[in-house]
Amino acid sequence: MSKLKNVILSLVALVFIAMPAFADVGCKNGKFVGSYTLPQTLDDIWGDSTGVNHTVLFQLNLHSDGVAFQYNTGFSDIMLNSGTGTPYVGSWQCRNDGKLVVTLITASFISTTDTHGNPSLVDLLLKFHRRVTYLFTVTDEDTLTRTQARARQYSVTQDPSDPTAGTLKPLNTTVAVYKRLVASDADLLAP
Repeated sequence: MSKLKNVILSLVALVFIAMPAFADVGCKNGKFVGSYTLPQTLDDIWGDSTGVNHTVLFQLNLHSDGVAFQYNTGFSDIMLNSGTGTPYVGSWQCRNDGKLVVTLITASFISTTDTHGNPSLVDLLLKFHRRVTYLFTVTDEDTLTRTQARARQYSVTQDPSDPTAGTLKPLNTTVAVYKRLVASDADLLAP
């Protein structure tokens, strides 16, 4: 009977020791904080069937204080002809179910040659603001899987910090996998 009692007590102790590890599912353990990248291929960037493609990166940085920052390395491609955008800046929080919510605001600009047709007046002009909310599953310490995204677009006269203004865009359920950018000295040690 004593052996059975010891086994039962050991099992109960193991459950209490392991329970906190299972309670910290998803983003609740904080181990996801860091820098992530999502490559995206832009096909035919000139739009003339020349087949010039670029691979750009979305670079998402999640800070321990709840600040989120995302940059698209493609913003500067053909900036004066196609326009550009600002970095996405915002915040993140964990939901009760362990999923990660990230809300960011960015601005998009168009070339003034598009609006006025005068190539000697090449400059950039604010086109709109966009507030984007992502829902991520924290797959593991090095992987965030975006399962939903939704944007709210604001005209140049609307306040993009107002979460109920602007025009709500359709829900995007395209899955995108962000991978952690891991620091490594491998290149420094290579011959």
